[in-house]
Amino acid sequence: MTEIADIAKLLKEAQAELKAVADKAAQEQFKSRWLGRKGAFSLLLRGVKDLPPEKRKEFGAKANQARENLQAAFEKIGAAKDDEAAAPEFDYTLPGRAPQLGKRHVLTQVTNEIVRIFYGMGFEVADGPEIELDYYNFSALNFPPDHPARDMQDTFFLDGDYVLRTHTSPVQVRVFEKRRPPVRILAPGRSYRNEAINARSYCMFHQVEGFYADTDVSFADLKGVLIAFAEQFFGSEAKLRFRPSFFPFTEPSTEVDVSCLLCGGTGCRLCKDEGWLEILGAGMIDPEVFRAVEYDPERISGFAFGMGIERLAMMKYRIDDIRLFFENDLRFLAQF
Repeated sequence: MTEIADIAKLLKEAQAELKAVADKAAQEQFKSRWLGRKGAFSLLLRGVKDLPPEKRKEFGAKANQARENLQAAFEKIGAAKDDEAAAPEFDYTLPGRAPQLGKRHVLTQVTNEIVRIFYGMGFEVADGPEIELDYYNFSALNFPPDHPARDMQDTFFLDGDYVLRTHTSPVQVRVFEKRRPPVRILAPGRSYRNEAINARSYCMFHQVEGFYADTDVSFADLKGVLIAFAEQFFGSEAKLRFRPSFFPFTEPSTEVDVSCLLCGGTGCRLCKDEGWLEILGAGMIDPEVFRAVEYDPERISGFAFGMGIERLAMMKYRIDDIRLFFENDLRFLAQF
């Protein structure tokens, strides 16, 4: 072979044979025939010295380049074959591996259940901003300027007149500004308070605010709604206790406790050995709130209630530490 075209023809023949290499033995045979010391390309390069001087340089360069290209292709196929040999054999008799599926967080599940129960009583869902104006979070809800809840120990104050809402009650005012009675709304969402983190409290929590405004709404209506909710959510074994209380935006006001399902009312860390756990505050909407949204308090009455979703979930599933909801431990979350 003394022509450049002969080199291309030889390379093409070698490349075609390389494609048919299927195992280690075939690789060795190919290397010996084409790339070994006595291989075709080695013999081709040795014959350069027998060519006329004017052809030696170009012919030698072309032959050497063809051999390098073939060597690179051979090494690439050899590496692929080695990877295939190293890969474990797939056993088709093994059972399949079920993928781990995600699901809704337990707090989302509880929120959805609460919404479902109240939806059956005629409530609809509304929401509002978590960064709230002081007016909606406090003033429009009849909080006086010197009320302790405005203090830094409870509220995260932001620039200007903005705060991180301390409850979802501002949604009540926003809805009242846009709609006329009858209004029956449920407002779930996140709230924030500057509290120490422990087994019972967290600086961020989820709350459901509910309110109903119409003519001739009474405290008996409020009590009936809450009892009906507790029976559906906790079951018939749960007991409710209504205690007098005070909230600036309701009058009269009440705090509602449920018998501790974790200890059966005997006392535990969750209920502070009292046998009861506070789950919500409620009351009849104060006339001043109605006046702030231009409702006639002589004609319109209503009730409002707010409950912590974490506390409801803790009671329902016998969880004794609120921090578990926010630690993202799959061993905990996978149980729900």
